[in-house]
Amino acid sequence: MKISRLLADEAILAELGGRIARRRLELQLTQANLAEQAGVAKRTVERIEAGASAQMASLIRIFRVLELLPNLELLLPDVQPSPMDLLRQKKGKVRQRASGQRQANHVAEEPQPWSWDDDT
Repeated sequence: MKISRLLADEAILAELGGRIARRRLELQLTQANLAEQAGVAKRTVERIEAGASAQMASLIRIFRVLELLPNLELLLPDVQPSPMDLLRQKKGKVRQRASGQRQANHVAEEPQPWSWDDDT
């Protein structure tokens, strides 16, 4: 199954768990072997493969044993500032906050009082 933004979180977790299980089997590891080498409980491996959520540290340990750690670089590549951001930065400061959405600069009109339009 292809992971897309249209899938529910539970479906994505189930797909990731299945992929981890297939990789474990490809490396001829039992759940107990994987858990021991990763330093996590066997129940943690079982839950991850079943599609339950897990702590990030446990996933990293499991990825290391399954030789999947280099793939995390593809998942979240290091973001470099754009040339315009470099020009805007003062003395090499790194940006700490997002600016958020800007509102249009226009003068708000005063609301007119509501009426039944009885001009008689």
